[in-house]
Amino acid sequence: MKAVHILAMLLALPAAQPSHAADARAAIGAAVADKSRPEADIGRDGGRKPAETLAFAGVKPRSTVIELIPGGGYYTRLLSKVVGPHGHLYALVPAPRADAAPDAPDRSLPIKAIAAENGHGNVSVLVQPIRALRLPAGADLVWTSDNYHDVKNVKDIDMLAFNKSVFDALKPGGHYLVIDHAAAADAPADVTDSLHRIRAATVKEEVRAAGFVLEGESDVLHNAADNHELKVFDPAIRGKTDQFVLMFVKPGRKAP
Repeated sequence: MKAVHILAMLLALPAAQPSHAADARAAIGAAVADKSRPEADIGRDGGRKPAETLAFAGVKPRSTVIELIPGGGYYTRLLSKVVGPHGHLYALVPAPRADAAPDAPDRSLPIKAIAAENGHGNVSVLVQPIRALRLPAGADLVWTSDNYHDVKNVKDIDMLAFNKSVFDALKPGGHYLVIDHAAAADAPADVTDSLHRIRAATVKEEVRAAGFVLEGESDVLHNAADNHELKVFDPAIRGKTDQFVLMFVKPGRKAP
């Protein structure tokens, strides 16, 4: 499968729909350049390459997107701006574990705060247990970045059921984008917990098992200097890990 390079992705969106391609490029550029973005988010752009990843994912105005496990909302703001007022973004935050401490932070609060900001009224925050997802149907794209490996660490998780939930939420022809920290090709299964990394081959195998087809992969977040031996939180590599970007498609054709 050939890696997709960013310039081609930004300039070669579907030729049959030039106005849509131009709209997507403009919306992505405007979202990244939005002056209301927090300085902390802007400071992460060099490592996350948001314009490139959003273009590779095919995010465009009027799309319906589901973002799984949005963390602090870095991509939530961007996705919301790109899909625009006629699109919608569902941001799914994991429900607290049954054994969570009473004073554990509410991970939904930062995302709810974004949804309440001017310009992000198209964001709906969902709080659900990862082991029992109930995703809204009819999505054009499901997006998950740097957390597929965390799902693997959920106790008694059924990855086939998890990925089938994503499959069922998508329209025919809809896409599932997975970005994550790359592990060594011979890494053991518990690398998801020990180093917070995962083998790309593991993701491909599990997602395909749910009915998806691998449509493409990008090397835009590849970092050859990362030897895959450090935990992703190690100061020596944090924010600079080698990451893979995989695009899966639900077979079928989208309605015109």
